[in-house]
Amino acid sequence: MPENAPLSPADIDRIIEMGWEDRTPFEAIETQFGLAEKDVITLMRREMKASSFRMWRARMSGRATKHRALRSDDVDGFKSNQQRSITHNKISKR
Repeated sequence: MPENAPLSPADIDRIIEMGWEDRTPFEAIETQFGLAEKDVITLMRREMKASSFRMWRARMSGRATKHRALRSDDVDGFKSNQQRSITHNKISKR
């Protein structure tokens, strides 16, 4: 996604979803959407209720899985083993 391109509502929803996921690093969001960690934090602050944003920040503070450099070697993917395969994703079938 080009820098400074406006994000669609679907993109914003996906970024928020990825932000909440424990195993999705900020680097993955930056690769896919071009938003650095500080930009994701700004977007989350703007798009979420204040109480939800505070809860998210408390949850993400110090979470090693949100940064590739801090991850242990046994965490090698973005997707949890408990997530359904993309082939069962209803959005991809539209």
